[in-house]
Amino acid sequence: MRIKVKLSTQSLMLEDGQGSCVRKYLVSTAKNGPGQKTNSYCTPLGLHIIRAKVGRDLPVDAVLIGRRWQGEIYSHALAEQFPNRDWVLTRILWLSGLEKDHNRGGDCDTMRRFIYIHGTPETEPMGVPASHGCVRMYSADIIDLFDRVPVYTVVSIEL
Repeated sequence: MRIKVKLSTQSLMLEDGQGSCVRKYLVSTAKNGPGQKTNSYCTPLGLHIIRAKVGRDLPVDAVLIGRRWQGEIYSHALAEQFPNRDWVLTRILWLSGLEKDHNRGGDCDTMRRFIYIHGTPETEPMGVPASHGCVRMYSADIIDLFDRVPVYTVVSIEL
């Protein structure tokens, strides 16, 4: 298995070992476009791996803060209460860069930037860049992907 994220089409493809597409999902990557630097709010390009999977068996729309569930479930009322929150919901696939000085180490380290593939509210746009750097998916899609891939799956993020 391998994951390919294409910024130009705002899509994520799950490929089998022969490069054939098993599943394709719409995603939302960074509003600021591609970029490697810490605090850029850009989506990092290049080769990564899934370093950790967070949220197995959590309810749909569980709100994750600092990769932990505190018991909140996303709702419109909660969104009104916290209008500036960057919602991380349901599951997290935490990425780690594989390319030294490009997305690993120094001020470009994907893992230290907390770049995830994660769930987002159904009210958020999909298929257009809108995130703060992560790859956003709707909850049903991130659950499907989460259940299909193991830790250390290679993730390629490209233009």
